[in-house]
Amino acid sequence: MVDNSKTAGSDSQAVVRRAEELDALDAILPFDRRDQLAALLTDDDVATLKHLAGEGMGENTLRALASDLGYLEAWCRLATGAPLPWPAPEALLLKFVAHHLWDPVKRAEDPAHGMPADVEAGLRAERLLRSPGPHAPGTVQRRLTSWSILTRWRGLTGAFAAPSLKSTLRLAVRASARPRQRKKAVTVDILAKLLQACAGDRLVDLRDHALLLTAFASGGRRRSEVAALRVEDLTDEEPLRADPSDKTSPSLPCLSIRLGRTKTTASDDDEHVLLIGRPVTALKRWLAEAQIKDGPVFRRIDQWGNVDRRALTPQSINLILKARCEQAGLDPALFSAHGLRSGYLTEAANRGIPLPEAMQQSLHKSVTQAASYCNNAERKNGRAARLIV
Repeated sequence: MVDNSKTAGSDSQAVVRRAEELDALDAILPFDRRDQLAALLTDDDVATLKHLAGEGMGENTLRALASDLGYLEAWCRLATGAPLPWPAPEALLLKFVAHHLWDPVKRAEDPAHGMPADVEAGLRAERLLRSPGPHAPGTVQRRLTSWSILTRWRGLTGAFAAPSLKSTLRLAVRASARPRQRKKAVTVDILAKLLQACAGDRLVDLRDHALLLTAFASGGRRRSEVAALRVEDLTDEEPLRADPSDKTSPSLPCLSIRLGRTKTTASDDDEHVLLIGRPVTALKRWLAEAQIKDGPVFRRIDQWGNVDRRALTPQSINLILKARCEQAGLDPALFSAHGLRSGYLTEAANRGIPLPEAMQQSLHKSVTQAASYCNNAERKNGRAARLIV
């Protein structure tokens, strides 16, 4: 007879061990999901992630891989009753597509179409599935890409290039016909409303006020870059004039922010951006009031107003922006932290700032990517749509 108590104890010990190992990846994995990932990932999964971290893979990429891997493990167990196999057979890849990209019209006629009800219920119970309807095609393709990357890093060859998978994906994307909802850019008018929602003397208000101003004014920094910002990265510069061409214009405080390694730079790059004027004042006030002299700039604050030593996570920054949107009377579903980045370039285009000049501050490497944020603003301000008015 099998001693179930010993089996349960062994499983519990394995989860605790994985949680301890995941603590070694503290800067990479989403803090609010570490316990959940410890239960979802296998020992081999954690070993693979640690190996990738040692190889110098970017934090954002590794964080996405860990999140996708956790989802795939949970889905596979619910859909097949077994752990995720390596390499995955072609049939399992096709099942994944069928479960996540389906036709809503056909689903209304045939409840068995798409993801089975018990699989869906299990994923929702684990808070891994929230939105109704089929997945966004981009999400499915990203998870398949993550699956493929992890397979290769295990020294295996998968069926990700199989003609049947490519054909199924193409047909499923067409059938799901799910329109992509773009998040709105946080331009200066939106930012002003968010800052008004932070108008208070509590430490949390000072932090969020400084965070939003710093993230926007420093070129629309990614949330991972804001979370990683440290006091040691800040350098006081000589004051600059508000209008460089006017010697009588007032002087403004200036800070240089060293970003170190970002999504598009190497670890030995010494990229930096400038912060001038009001954002500098807000940032220095936050640091002074919170008595932060070294370490992370933007930190967690508990319900009693105590400032933690630990930095905010990238996900926390996203949640802070959404919370301030709600307080400002805006729909949080329409905004994300990335809106600060797109909003910076959109605002630059609205003000007629040349794209190369804006890119010096945003540090975009791809002109195509940076221009995509500006195109809509340029169309609205241009003459092409005004031929007959």
